[in-house]
Amino acid sequence: MGDPRYRCGTHGDHKMKLWNKYKVTSIPSLVFVDAATGKVVCRNGLLVVRDDPKGLEFPWGPKPFAEVVAGPLLRNNRQTTDISSLEGHYVGVYFSAHWCPPCRSLTRVLLESYRTVKESGQHFEMVFVSADRSEESFQQYFSEMPWLAVPYSDEARRSRLNRLFGIQGIPTLILLDAEGHMITRQGRVEVLNDPECRLFPWHPRPVLELSESNAVQLHEGPCLVLFVDAEEEGELEPAKELIQPIAEKIMTKYKAKEEETPLLFFVAGEDDMSDSLRDYTNLPEAAPLLTILDMSARAKYVKDVEEITPAVVETFVQDFLAEKLKPEPI
Repeated sequence: MGDPRYRCGTHGDHKMKLWNKYKVTSIPSLVFVDAATGKVVCRNGLLVVRDDPKGLEFPWGPKPFAEVVAGPLLRNNRQTTDISSLEGHYVGVYFSAHWCPPCRSLTRVLLESYRTVKESGQHFEMVFVSADRSEESFQQYFSEMPWLAVPYSDEARRSRLNRLFGIQGIPTLILLDAEGHMITRQGRVEVLNDPECRLFPWHPRPVLELSESNAVQLHEGPCLVLFVDAEEEGELEPAKELIQPIAEKIMTKYKAKEEETPLLFFVAGEDDMSDSLRDYTNLPEAAPLLTILDMSARAKYVKDVEEITPAVVETFVQDFLAEKLKPEPI
């Protein structure tokens, strides 16, 4: 059927910028925005319209996690508790379903991660928010889980949690701090990348080493990727140090504005993952090679110079954000 972004209307730049800005991955999609500030009020507008057709909760702004999750929480021994069990804890909010094969695979990994974190003495709890298709399926799936769950019968609360975090697909693992503030939406990637949980609670890192498990993030918006000639472990560190300052600067700037960063930063060495990415995006074999890849817009920006310095990276990034660079097609 093709990419839904290209089935309707024109293929203009403005359209792709909106897809990227609001992290739209499928249609139909309805996003509510505060016209005065430009900030997202709610990503899952379709759920809002379904759950509140009369607009009684308008303007549908985000509420604190503790308020949205409030109510009975289940344990798999059929006992119940409440949100007091979450107080003072890091919280993983796990959106998943038994019918979804990637969900079941992630759950197996999460079982080990959950035990590892708990045994290390960290105050950590998880809440399962089911997308199962029946109470029976929910009960079967939840019986495997040692953490808490929102009752399947409480469809309204499950829907509100989906709305709160703008869930567009499963499995999704959201990590919250003890105050209920989001640490990362990329819990799935972090758990798969860090099976020993050494980096728990997985605060966002300015620069990532490209791997099979985090490559999915390349499709979530524009990404700067610095390709270097590095095959051994540790050889990517100089490349990370090179782009770390501008990555930290961008992350700090947009965090202060309570906005998502417009650019993710990766370094890539010489391996099968990097080779596949070069082939897919038709990049030259040069190394070092500084690029910005925008998979959603099917566009790339390439800075092929002999020496890549912090100043070169800074200028490249600022020109991209100012829309001064001319894209090439992927």
